[in-house]
Amino acid sequence: MSGKQNAHTDAAVIKRVSRKHDDEGHGGAWKVAFADFCLALMCLFLVLWVLAAREKERVEEWMQSAGGDLINESSGRKMESAGGPRGSLIDREPLPKGEGGSASRDDATRLTKKHVDSPAELQELAQLLTKMSEQSGLAGNLQTVITPYGLRIMLHDTAKQGMFDRGSAIVNERFRQLLHKMGPVFAQIENQLLIVGHTDALQYAGRTSAAFSNWTLSSQRAMAARIQLLDGGMSADSILQVVGMAERAPLDTGNPKADVNRRIELLVLTSRQAQAVASMFGMPGETTPLMDGVDTALPDRATLAALRARLSHEKVSLKTPAEASGN
Repeated sequence: MSGKQNAHTDAAVIKRVSRKHDDEGHGGAWKVAFADFCLALMCLFLVLWVLAAREKERVEEWMQSAGGDLINESSGRKMESAGGPRGSLIDREPLPKGEGGSASRDDATRLTKKHVDSPAELQELAQLLTKMSEQSGLAGNLQTVITPYGLRIMLHDTAKQGMFDRGSAIVNERFRQLLHKMGPVFAQIENQLLIVGHTDALQYAGRTSAAFSNWTLSSQRAMAARIQLLDGGMSADSILQVVGMAERAPLDTGNPKADVNRRIELLVLTSRQAQAVASMFGMPGETTPLMDGVDTALPDRATLAALRARLSHEKVSLKTPAEASGN
């Protein structure tokens, strides 16, 4: 009896515990949570990369725009946009860069003369620039006028599209490409240019003498246009003067706040006019003393004689028949 009892008690009892339900409740959940975390982390890195790319390009453009201010033109608010597509690290040059700039010089963009002084030569240049503006979809934003001083080229805003964002010196993409195409054209000629920036008559909120104003904005926009022309391949020696005129010379005098008054003007000077402008601000020639410490520059004798002859001729042509006959 005792032997049977000992055999029974010595037998090993093994109990198998099933964890099937525990695995189903917790084993797969952590994998799903980890996958969600990795996906969220990857999205975060992607967003940070895009923001970094946008900020880098924005800073580069802002530095190139001669220190443009974020104040919105005609108000004290911040700019809503900085203009132009951003966030891309891909070069957006319209044509591959060569030795002369970003646009290649084909036969369609070649001029016949290196000096464009006559009305016919200026007209040839005007037609070429007009064709470029039409190809860029900016035919309504460009006007050319032949003057005694040279070719006046006006790149202005319209109600549909502007050259710059409001309150900004960053050139919009279409105008940037057009200025890049103009660069190689101006590189072919030896004429010098004046670059003049203009704004409309709307004023900024700040009224102090040191506040950002239309004078500042027009000067920065003229400098921004200069940078784009140089990037396109124009020689730095081609630029004689870069100035800002604020709202002092509107195209639409009846409406000083009109879109067309916001513009960049390029004046391709004739050789004679370029010399006159350079001498106006250059070192005076022969001088004569007026009093102690004060001198006056004498005009060139040949120029003075030509001016007197022209004035005498004009005076004679303005006489009436009775005056000409001596009656």
